[in-house]
Amino acid sequence: MTINTFLSEPIKKLSKHYHVYIVVNGGPKDISMCLENISILSAPIERKISPFLDLLALFKLIKIFRKYGFKLVHSVTPKAGLLAMLASFLSGVAIRIHTFGGQVWATQKGLSRWVLKRIDRLIFLLATDVLVDSASQRQLLLDEGLITARDSSVLAKGSISGVATARFKPDEIARLKIRTELAIEDGDTLFLFVGRLNRDKGVLDLATAFSRITDSKAHLLVVGPDEAGIQLRMEQILDNLLERVHFAGFSSHPEKYMAAADVLCLPSYREGFGCVIIEAAAVGIPAIGSRIYGIEDAIMDRVTGLLFEAKDNDALRAHMMTMIADNEFRKRLGENARKRVLDQFSSENLASAWLDYYQAKL
Repeated sequence: MTINTFLSEPIKKLSKHYHVYIVVNGGPKDISMCLENISILSAPIERKISPFLDLLALFKLIKIFRKYGFKLVHSVTPKAGLLAMLASFLSGVAIRIHTFGGQVWATQKGLSRWVLKRIDRLIFLLATDVLVDSASQRQLLLDEGLITARDSSVLAKGSISGVATARFKPDEIARLKIRTELAIEDGDTLFLFVGRLNRDKGVLDLATAFSRITDSKAHLLVVGPDEAGIQLRMEQILDNLLERVHFAGFSSHPEKYMAAADVLCLPSYREGFGCVIIEAAAVGIPAIGSRIYGIEDAIMDRVTGLLFEAKDNDALRAHMMTMIADNEFRKRLGENARKRVLDQFSSENLASAWLDYYQAKL
């Protein structure tokens, strides 16, 4: 899912200059891109901690790296980062790069926070270089002493891969189709959440804030896979408003829902960059996001969207009410957001930055 959602454009760009091997918990049928000059290898890398499978994945990666003799190994996501950096270090790979895309420990406390921070530090020590997908996240890692300025950088203006602007764009046909399916009138205000349904994404805060909006023309659309029964919790909070709340589950075409929406909401507690914000911006809609590292890079407050302090449900509700009440302000933010993405965050720009970075290393 990470490859298909975020990395297809830079990988395709790199494959014009190098033979790229993708190591995933899956196979060729799971990768939705042209496979010319690209090979898919399978390894049992699980998202959740599993000592037996993690050890098995480590040995599998070592075997793969030694067999193919890669000159460069690049990892993304925390679990894959730890396993790939350790395996590539033990296999003698010369160039080892990891991309930090958000810190699991940012919302943890006590021993759990300490252990997770030490894992990030270990990933950095095993890597020869690290990339960070936003300037504010890089500063956080520097402040925590987990990385160094010399061996870390941010590509272009940030984000892991930018936005495919040919895909994410205003679409009146999709807007009409989805709003008709959901029985949402053209003049109604549709708030959208796109992402995994879990506590750290702040979806329970979003449900609480929306539950206090009495305007009958306000709707909430939630798109993304449920984790740990969070949808049920949201439905309980929104019990009296379920006729104005819509759950779509996971979608491989979030751009269609973005085209139907008026405002994206991301009340997250931790976020490497908030790619969904600039994807929605490319479609022409503004965002309401929490004022945390990562999201601060994706939203220019009162220019392309609105920021509020994380977990402040009253402030989130107030911003949602502003978006409902001031249609011209909302449209102006959306226009500014789209222009900024086209200028700074296109996938072509980021893919070129990836290629330039590799060519400087190889």
